Amino acid sequence: MDTPRIYPRWIESKIAEALLDTPVVLLAGPRQAGKTTLVSQFTGRGMQFVNLDDEATNYSAQNDPVGMIRNLDLAIIDEIQRVPQLLLAIKTSVDKDRRPGRFLLTGSANLMALPTVADSLAGRMETRILLPLSQSEMENQKTNWVENVFVGNIPTATSPVLGDDLIERVLGGGYPDAISRPTERRRAEWFRQFINSTLQRDVRDVAEINKLDELPRLLSALAQSAGQISNYSRLGAKLGLDGKTVSRYINVFEQMYLIRRVDTWARNRLKRVVKSPKIQLLDSGLLSVLAGVRKKHVQLDKTIFGSVLESFVFSELLKHVNASDDDFSLLYFRDADKFEVDIVIENYAGQLVGVEVKASATFKEQDLRGLKKLSSLAGDQFKAGVLLYDTDQTRPLGNNMWAAPLSSLWGS
Repeated sequence: MDTPRIYPRWIESKIAEALLDTPVVLLAGPRQAGKTTLVSQFTGRGMQFVNLDDEATNYSAQNDPVGMIRNLDLAIIDEIQRVPQLLLAIKTSVDKDRRPGRFLLTGSANLMALPTVADSLAGRMETRILLPLSQSEMENQKTNWVENVFVGNIPTATSPVLGDDLIERVLGGGYPDAISRPTERRRAEWFRQFINSTLQRDVRDVAEINKLDELPRLLSALAQSAGQISNYSRLGAKLGLDGKTVSRYINVFEQMYLIRRVDTWARNRLKRVVKSPKIQLLDSGLLSVLAGVRKKHVQLDKTIFGSVLESFVFSELLKHVNASDDDFSLLYFRDADKFEVDIVIENYAGQLVGVEVKASATFKEQDLRGLKKLSSLAGDQFKAGVLLYDTDQTRPLGNNMWAAPLSSLWGS
């Protein structure tokens, strides 16, 4: 049997750095993203490994959280959201002994959204997010696309990925176990099992939801409308749910790092900006399975590929943002006249980079209208506009606009 491939993870050095000066470090992200594999590499530093997915360990932690933590000095605690009572015990222990690097936690939920957790570890814990593999991690490339564009380095692709090869990458996504499957059919089966186990088991750790059967239907509906402006009431009506219930369930999906709500970019002088958020699924492989998009379908009709490709680009950029030492926000732009830009990256100084995504191997002047509108509104704050599409060359379009290969996201 082949040994599973271990990929380099950008975030590893940041975890090691945080352990040098922070008592508690949390590595959060979705199930099966590679958190356990990554933190296991720190056991050589004398850290004891505690797995809360183990039934006996979980039982012990539930019944005596204080006693368990008292008996630990340096520890890795995996899937901490399974027993959130441990967090208060960790706070008590850390308040008595503030040595850095005492606890390295993993969690498949946003713990800061759980009641009482945000207060209990404020100032004591640093959180890092691990999403499924980026294409750069798969290729062992360390260039940060977002940082590069903001300093004026125009993206190129040294080994362009085009056509069917690009489609396969996008539909495969980034979950390590999924991309290790030999066929599209086997990947789809892995995702179906992943969805069932995640929604049936892990939801109970973060929310009190009685009708768990409603969650897969809503997640599938969100996949069908990925990249679109969300209307919770309209979406709920299709499923027999009210808007408040839909909003609550979406909160749960977001806590579990399955989706991301994306706010619109706005300035005070914009009087007619659309305010509703977009929904993006954070893995294009998961999205393609939920939406029923297969390679053979895309080869016949590229139009069905657009939303999956946009989510793919969004998640790739988010991984670059998470790996950066600088602060960036991912937004979108759409005004009442339907000028729009798929992704707007904003830095701490309010400077912008607009990113438009096209599935085709050609583009038209019309495809630049949103970037041009954003540039005119942002003025001097507009750093660059990049149209990413299925090409092998980067071309200047004038006025800080560029057309670049989609594979420049990991090959520049």
